[in-house]
Amino acid sequence: MKIAGRNPQAPGGPKQQAASACRPDRGAVLLGLCLLLVSGCTTNLRQWAAQGFKVGPDYRTPSAPTAEQWIDADASPMNPHVSPSGSWWTIFNDPVLDDLVTAASQQNLGLREAGERILEARARLAIARGSLFPQIQEAFATFSHTQMSRTIAKPIKVPFYDDWWTGLNASWELDFWGRFRRNLEAAEAAMEAAVEDYRDVLVLLQAEVAAAYLQIRIAQQRIGLAKRNVELQENTLALAEVRFREGKTTKLDVTQAQQNLAATRALVPQLEIALRESQNALCVLLGVPPYNLEAELGVGPIPDVPPQVAVGIPAQLLVRRPDVRRAERLVAAQSARIGIAEADLYPRIAITGVIGYESRNLSSLFQGDSFMGNVGAGFRWDILNYGRIQNNIRAEQAHFRELVFKYQEVVLKAHQEVENAINRFLRAQQRVRFLQEAVQAANESVELAEDQYRVGKVDFQRLLDSQRTLVLLQDQLTAARGEVVMSLVAIYKALGGGWQAATESGPANQTRDVPEAEGNEGVSP
Repeated sequence: MKIAGRNPQAPGGPKQQAASACRPDRGAVLLGLCLLLVSGCTTNLRQWAAQGFKVGPDYRTPSAPTAEQWIDADASPMNPHVSPSGSWWTIFNDPVLDDLVTAASQQNLGLREAGERILEARARLAIARGSLFPQIQEAFATFSHTQMSRTIAKPIKVPFYDDWWTGLNASWELDFWGRFRRNLEAAEAAMEAAVEDYRDVLVLLQAEVAAAYLQIRIAQQRIGLAKRNVELQENTLALAEVRFREGKTTKLDVTQAQQNLAATRALVPQLEIALRESQNALCVLLGVPPYNLEAELGVGPIPDVPPQVAVGIPAQLLVRRPDVRRAERLVAAQSARIGIAEADLYPRIAITGVIGYESRNLSSLFQGDSFMGNVGAGFRWDILNYGRIQNNIRAEQAHFRELVFKYQEVVLKAHQEVENAINRFLRAQQRVRFLQEAVQAANESVELAEDQYRVGKVDFQRLLDSQRTLVLLQDQLTAARGEVVMSLVAIYKALGGGWQAATESGPANQTRDVPEAEGNEGVSP
């Protein structure tokens, strides 16, 4: 049984049929050329044919401003000649961190949400592909019982009759102007943007997991340091009490030692608050309710940074950062929507057909004499649209340019993030070196002050001041070491690494390289 408007004998599967649907035959092309001439449209016929019989602009990647090198590319330990590793968190050589990143990539709810958006976009892409085939393909069946009027001029011999009707109905709007193919281009770009959104969420997740874990290690080190200072000051208090009992000092030394000890003890609960909040944040990133992670994580040092940091060159941000790739794909999708809008300027040509059986009696419905059918063609043309179509095209073009500028801004901000993170990393390392010297001197000052206090060469205030300075500098040194590793995490987050290896088995496993910039041709469609 042949349905009008579609050839069921076409060789190949659905993809080949879709491809054949995208290639108008010679008669369709001639008809399209005639309609273009009759309508008096200004579209360049040669360009229309060169673009595969599609109106609207063919997309070209807009240019994006990038520097040749990072500002501190020559500073040690920056290495612009090597691209960052995909699994950048492994540079810390911490198996616990490796396991946490893997677990979060499998369990995080925000990442699963982004994965569902990919599935939604793929389904919409499949819908767009289906529009290349006959848009209406219906099977129908009806029954009616009719009574004719008895007051007409010539009475009907059979005033009552039944009507049984069944068959197939098809309608196919031919894609002369590329409306459906442009829609397919837009859906493909939107699906790819959803993939990049998933990767962007993954990059942020990996960085947040590493940051939360490092904050835990930093808080643990600061708590341990504060407790060691408490022990030191407890010994100082005991020394002051001994000298007071011996009558060598007044009770002022004892009360000052108690004050100093209590102030140092007060640091511990404050740091424990930060520790618990970092643990809770890590639990949420892992997709589980907050609980005490101390048994699983244990107590560990702040990881060391590698001697060299691979940062590559700024131009690699165009292919490494998922948010940049997503912004570029949104531009591509909008470019295709301009062609969809322009297609409204021209007639919509459709072929329709019906085949089936009709009979007054059900018993004879499927007999040969009951077969019926018709096929026809027509067009619909919005001619008095009062400028609505042209203004819709202008609106789509303006939105396209808006997204181009947004894409270029995303590239600039990505560059800014990397530069800021590199600067913080280098300056934090300098600060660590200075603080290490200060802590070493403060340790010697405390030892000297304590020895001299024992023999009465200095008053107790000198010893207290030395201990307060040591506590402050030790805490600052630990925080500065934490700032170094946190800045390194920020560098790799800004560079956009981590998704390459992690998405190989995930819902975003379809990779796509962004083409190189080809100038500003895409800015003005």
